[in-house]
Amino acid sequence: MFVLRGAAKLLFGSGNNQETLVELPQGQLYLVRPLSPKGYSELLFKDASARIRRTAQDFQYQLVVQRVYEEGEAELLAEEEGEDADIDADILAAERDEKTFLLDEALHFRVEQREGGDHVLAWRDLSGDVGDVYEFVCDTAISSSLVDQFELAAKQCQYERKYRKPNTLATEEDLQQFEFFDEPPIPQASPIHSPALLTRSIDSIDAMPLHSANTSVKRENAAAGPSTPAKSARVKSTPAKKERNYSPPKATVPPEAREVMAAEKGELHFYDFPSGAFVLQADSVTATVSEIGNWKYWLQVSTPDREWLGIPISSEINSVFNPEYLSFIFNQFTADGSAYSWLLRFKDQPTLDRFQEGLTSALWEQQNEMKWAKIKETEQNYVLDAFNDLVLEDQPAEEEEEEEGEEEFEDAEDNGPQSEHYDTDEEEDDVEYKPKDTDTNKSIAVGYKHDRSFVVRGSKIGVFKHTPSNHLEFSTNISKVETPKGELFSPTKVMLHNEDRNLVLQKDGDPNKLYRMDLEYGKVVDEWKVHDDIPVVTFAPENKFAQMTHEPTFLGISRNALYRIDPRVSGTKLVDSQLKQYASKNDFSALATTEKGYIAVASNKGDIRLFDRLGINAKTHIPALGEPILGLDVSADGRWVLATCRNYLLLVDALQKGGKNDGKLGFEKSFAADSKPQPRRLALTPEHVAQFTHETGKPVNFTPAKFNTGTGTEETSIITATGPYIIEWNLRKVLTGRKTPYLIKRYTDDVKADDFKFGTDKNVIVALPHEVNMVDHTRLKKPTRESIAGDFLNAARRGSSNRVGSPRTPAVQRLRREDIVNSPY
Repeated sequence: MFVLRGAAKLLFGSGNNQETLVELPQGQLYLVRPLSPKGYSELLFKDASARIRRTAQDFQYQLVVQRVYEEGEAELLAEEEGEDADIDADILAAERDEKTFLLDEALHFRVEQREGGDHVLAWRDLSGDVGDVYEFVCDTAISSSLVDQFELAAKQCQYERKYRKPNTLATEEDLQQFEFFDEPPIPQASPIHSPALLTRSIDSIDAMPLHSANTSVKRENAAAGPSTPAKSARVKSTPAKKERNYSPPKATVPPEAREVMAAEKGELHFYDFPSGAFVLQADSVTATVSEIGNWKYWLQVSTPDREWLGIPISSEINSVFNPEYLSFIFNQFTADGSAYSWLLRFKDQPTLDRFQEGLTSALWEQQNEMKWAKIKETEQNYVLDAFNDLVLEDQPAEEEEEEEGEEEFEDAEDNGPQSEHYDTDEEEDDVEYKPKDTDTNKSIAVGYKHDRSFVVRGSKIGVFKHTPSNHLEFSTNISKVETPKGELFSPTKVMLHNEDRNLVLQKDGDPNKLYRMDLEYGKVVDEWKVHDDIPVVTFAPENKFAQMTHEPTFLGISRNALYRIDPRVSGTKLVDSQLKQYASKNDFSALATTEKGYIAVASNKGDIRLFDRLGINAKTHIPALGEPILGLDVSADGRWVLATCRNYLLLVDALQKGGKNDGKLGFEKSFAADSKPQPRRLALTPEHVAQFTHETGKPVNFTPAKFNTGTGTEETSIITATGPYIIEWNLRKVLTGRKTPYLIKRYTDDVKADDFKFGTDKNVIVALPHEVNMVDHTRLKKPTRESIAGDFLNAARRGSSNRVGSPRTPAVQRLRREDIVNSPY
């Protein structure tokens, strides 16, 4: 034990700098994919070094593999890649020269010594396919003692991260839990040893990339002790400590069925958190969809000798159908708030189609309280299409490209942590910022005409300037929002108006009135009575960019009416001649307009109406999937309609193809009776939903999603948030059918509001409960185990335009003085 602690002291020391603890100076880095059709082995760095590096966060360490160039090689690569203008140079350089991994037990880091004497380090590729591993093959000149030292340091780093205490407190038994006996032998990295490529046969579950190579049988054997095949002689025989139980929950007794809507046979797989893969549970189960009560439905999965799973059918199951792999993926939530992911795989397409129609019709009936058979076939097809991928024929095929924002990079202008306070020269007196009030930030209004953003916080409004360097600079504070009669209130809805000089406000509890704030004076100057009997549910500009002009009028909706509001008229401000009121209660909930002034109106029933002008019937009625629509946006040209539901987004293509109205929008001409707009349901994958819920203890609940926008700017991205995550969908990747076409960033607090900076998709303005900042979209990452858990430890190392970490507050990222909504606000 003395030797162990002595080595730890030698390696770790007591400093807080990002020092290298131990290094293997020469070797080769491979990415090995033993189960993937992409190719078996890829040599990433022909000459490389591997080291373990301390970060600015306590108990957090990185495994870093860096390319070592021969003379002239770096300049040659730079010339070859210099023409790529779409990728930031810093990201390209970081991606080309360095691979960085958080030293966490999820990597299953291990070391082997092969027959020829070569030492091999291996760890899982958490963002790759099942079975993918990185391998660092040490040069023969590397001594065994240095490899031993490296392995010991890796175990001690994992111990510190897991238990958040110094490794000097660890015993040998404590460190043995980081020897992963249940892992198979490290595969050979050389392409010479490549096995035959796997095919996507529907008769073999092992061919599906989603499936783990470690079958359920193997996992059961692993629980009994270490596997016997050729493990390294260096691995000890002590069994690993028992890990947290991630096994499937026990199934409940199924309720009595009134009617069976679908019953099909297939394979059942369970998403295993530790391995990050779907693991086979049973190769032949019966999945039954049944009605159990008035608008209540049930999914039961069973075998003759066991009930595997039973859940009520609702939108919370986040159902996703994947025709390519003949599979259905969904979530299960238990009473304690835990989330799990399951996968059913069917033998052929007709079986999947029958099950999909049964499940979808049950889900639709549950949400709409109407029988599926009563709606038209075109509407049924619309609903069914919404659960499949939308790949448009007019979108050019694109080759695989690297995700922007995956790799970290450093800003030269930021050399280290900075205080969140205005007195940056008083670093020693720096203290945590705590707001003096009990309010939190609630909503954002982003300026189009001027580079300003307005953040509502209780009865205060903070004004922030967008700097040329893409920071937010605190400009001023409107400390009291009061009616003209002096009554203090907290705005529930806000909209910029009249060249961003005015802010239209709504007061909670007074739905028939709106207020105009003059932003030059910072106070409410007008109170508008809209109508005696028709309330304002929400309001929107007359056209998408009307706030940049002097246009005085704007639009409003009530639960069953759409109308124009004109502040210039005397008396009530609703224009009677431009009122479209429905006899039935449509329960309107959201409103958006295009650049030409076309209007989209959504409802809590989930349907959407498209108008070319006020006062007439809708040109197009888009059927409901059943979920209430909480937010609505439209692309400037009117082609894309974006609706936000609680746990998914709905992207609708309003362009007509074929027939007499070919090339016309659904706003301009009605769709033919036998056609409907093409829908695309944008949702997090069920396994990501399970991981999000596992991290936060909360279900998915999206903020109103928005396109990036600007005059003459094409919509390329969609931004929304749920809990502490902001999520950006790449529109091009969505339309070309790319897998997981979204990036994420996690914060320490829940995101209250978010929107793109006007005129760009590169910067997002984010309001947290007590902070506001502008984030570069390159800071968003692919959803992996590490990025979902939160990439907080690198904040101090990399320069951020808005947030930097601090070694004095390891669990919280800080803002610069110009970025935070400080106490005066």
